[in-house]
Amino acid sequence: MFEYMLTKEQIKIRDDVRDFVRGIPRQMILDMDTDTIKFPKEFLREAGQRNLMGCRYPKRWGGRDMDWVTTCMIMEEVGVIGYEFACVFGVGAELVCDAIILHGTDEQKEKYVKPLLRGDLFAAECLTEPRGGSDFFGATTKAEDCGDYYLLNGQKRFIVGAEGADFFLVYAKTHPDAKPQDAITCFIVDRTEGVEVKYLYGLMGCRGGGTGRIIFKDVKVSKANVVGKVQGANAVFNTMMIPERLGTAAMTIGAARPALEIATNYTSRRKAFGQVINTFEGVSFQIAEAVMLLDAARAMAYATARAVDERADMNLIRRMVSQSKKFITESCQKVVHNSMQVMGGIGYTNVFPVERIYRDVRLASIWTGTSEVMSMITAHEWYREYSREKAKQKTRDCEMDAPEASDDEKIYNDEDMWKKGW
Repeated sequence: MFEYMLTKEQIKIRDDVRDFVRGIPRQMILDMDTDTIKFPKEFLREAGQRNLMGCRYPKRWGGRDMDWVTTCMIMEEVGVIGYEFACVFGVGAELVCDAIILHGTDEQKEKYVKPLLRGDLFAAECLTEPRGGSDFFGATTKAEDCGDYYLLNGQKRFIVGAEGADFFLVYAKTHPDAKPQDAITCFIVDRTEGVEVKYLYGLMGCRGGGTGRIIFKDVKVSKANVVGKVQGANAVFNTMMIPERLGTAAMTIGAARPALEIATNYTSRRKAFGQVINTFEGVSFQIAEAVMLLDAARAMAYATARAVDERADMNLIRRMVSQSKKFITESCQKVVHNSMQVMGGIGYTNVFPVERIYRDVRLASIWTGTSEVMSMITAHEWYREYSREKAKQKTRDCEMDAPEASDDEKIYNDEDMWKKGW
């Protein structure tokens, strides 16, 4: 984040994260990218020991009583070492913990949140299913009420941390006959008998996070592990969209930043036609565009984080989070594209890490809600917001500020034509 927008305490935490990031072994990054490391437990343990995870949660449960602005700053800095590092960092400490902190019981927080934030346990969120991704309410995984426990059966796929998690946040239908929004319950499911990682994906990028398909077969889940209310997963899902999408946006800024820095250094040293190539507008203008996009992305993340921290209207937050996720992830992909472009052929090799960054950030506009879904939500909320504000009639009606602003030529439908005698 912009340093002048941070408090001294936030800057201190940022410096702690940077110190942590500088200490990550180069070989760990390389081994993640080749899937030699299936899940970076040592990375998460170290982050937990340094008290860097879940900073916005109460100190009582292992957090720091900070806010979303601080969280975005941390996610950006973690993203610098690699997008997948930020993914596994965020899935447990920002997604799973968020659900339990906001909707869970004190017993669940004691048993799962505190050890997770210490780096003693690892977690994964199980939302996507083989039959569909964005269609959350179309889930087919089922949990049958068997008296003292639920019996869980179904499959989830593209689960980051499937390989390494000790427990899972799972959404399953508990009332198949209810309307979709009222049919699903959220559970904490321990890795136990009946939980099987069936398949690990060969990913284009973001490797080393243990992303796989999980099968739940006759898994007994204690009723004490229901998160929130039975058939109340809709409420959990709605609050989870903030850390899922705003967190994703913030970490993408961090992942794209090294590409720009590497390209800036390269174009400041590389010579062609007798001069350093950053003197050519074809090069420097692409760097300038990347800088502009990164600053704009960071500003949008900061504004959205402040809206969440200040408890703005939830419909406004929903729109801001959605448009931030789309704009920031796509802008950061353009940042990396420009960075590779100005480096030419060497940028396309593994002599520099730009090619890995390019592969990694491609995920950003897909996971936790595609850009298309973000546009759909943004449009929906904007039209509702516009209608509400128009009804208040507190702002100037600028539509009348035209020389011939009469209603005669304003035809919106057939009924208007007939009324005006057309």
